[in-house]
Amino acid sequence: MGQPVTTDPILIAVINMTVVFVVLYGLSLVVNLIQVIDPTQKKKRQESEHNSLVKTASTATATNVLQEDYDEMIILFTAAIAAYGYSNMRVVAIRPANSSTWSQAARMEMVNTRR
Repeated sequence: MGQPVTTDPILIAVINMTVVFVVLYGLSLVVNLIQVIDPTQKKKRQESEHNSLVKTASTATATNVLQEDYDEMIILFTAAIAAYGYSNMRVVAIRPANSSTWSQAARMEMVNTRR
């Protein structure tokens, strides 16, 4: 009885992996059971549905406002570039710049060396 059942390392690894996956599957069953039994689940669903309806309505309005602001920014940037003397250029992308002063200084240096 004091002797091990097997000394094959592959068989030992398979047994250990099987035990781990059985325990994980059991834990997932416990979590699913808790979700089914949870009495507050119905309240949470109703609140989330209400919040999603409110967010959808406000997002639609905000999207229209943001698109109008974005269109105005493109028009202003294009006009500023044309006024600066680059009339045959076109705006391809507008991205926000980082607020790092080192990055801004490097950009200004690159712009000044192009002239």
